[in-house]
Order: sequence, then structure tokens, then C-alpha cells
Amino acid sequence: MFQPRRMSVVCKDGFAMSVQASEYHYCSPRISGLGQPYTSVEIGFPSELEDLLIEFAEDMDEPTGTVYPYVPADVVIAVIEKHGGMIEGQIPELDLTNYEEEE
Repeated sequence: MFQPRRMSVVCKDGFAMSVQASEYHYCSPRISGLGQPYTSVEIGFPSELEDLLIEFAEDMDEPTGTVYPYVPADVVIAVIEKHGGMIEGQIPELDLTNYEEEE
């Protein structure tokens, strides 16, 4: 099943990253489908070093030029919230079954 690439996420403070999920990306489940909820996704090429993503980096020598495989859905939300919220772009549907929002 062909699935178009999602537009990069841009946050209110200017932080940007690619957030992708399909049978061709490092995500879970590793299947394609619009409306498919994912527990983890692939993040690529953040515009700056992001501490919440470091442990997932494939190549820490190039933290803004690398892929971050299997980033849990709750971490994706935390990154977006940390940077003021998403103002443009697309993210896959996320399975937040185990997500607990901080109060």
C-alpha cells in the first residue's frame, strides 16, 4: 500500500522534525495505512538537538542529520509540547494508550 510522506512538523518556537510511520519506517506496528495508530514512530532530521530524543539517535555524531527509530508516541507528544505545540505539518495517528499527561 502506497502511503505518501507526511509533511514535517513545525512547532511554535521554530523547532522542526519529520515524523513518519509505515511499513518502510522504523515504527510499531510496522505496517502502512491511513488511520493506523502507532505506538512508536520514526523521527528524522530535527532542526536542532533535542534532549528528549537523544537516546533514540542512530548517529550521535550528526544529531540533526540522522534518524531516530522507534520513538514512543508519548515522547513525540512531549517534544511537540516542549516546543510550544505544532503549528504545521502532519503526524501519524498515535496510540497513546499508555500515555499519562503530566499535571
